[in-house]
Amino acid sequence: MSITLPGLSVNSHTISLDLGSSDFLVFLLVGLIAGLLASRVVGVGGGIFLDLVVGVIGAFIGHWLFGVLNLNLGPGLIPQIIVAFIGAAILLLIVRAVGGVGQRRRSA
Repeated sequence: MSITLPGLSVNSHTISLDLGSSDFLVFLLVGLIAGLLASRVVGVGGGIFLDLVVGVIGAFIGHWLFGVLNLNLGPGLIPQIIVAFIGAAILLLIVRAVGGVGQRRRSA
């Protein structure tokens, strides 16, 4: 079974994920590592599940962004983690900028 995310197609760059292969487990592992790294660098902690979600969404964002910019870091696990980390960090910075996760409340 293959999923193509609607709305994430720019100049013939679509994001798709094959849920029937072992690549899905690698994708989750890459997302978890990227989410953990991004949450530590950006300074937003939310637990392992939130880090996994942020990393997976960040992997989609990073792969889409690198496709649009026509950048390729090459094959392998490390380049996938770097791309996913960049996407996850961008996601966390956007969320933090709009006043979501990670901002401390001032006491009156």
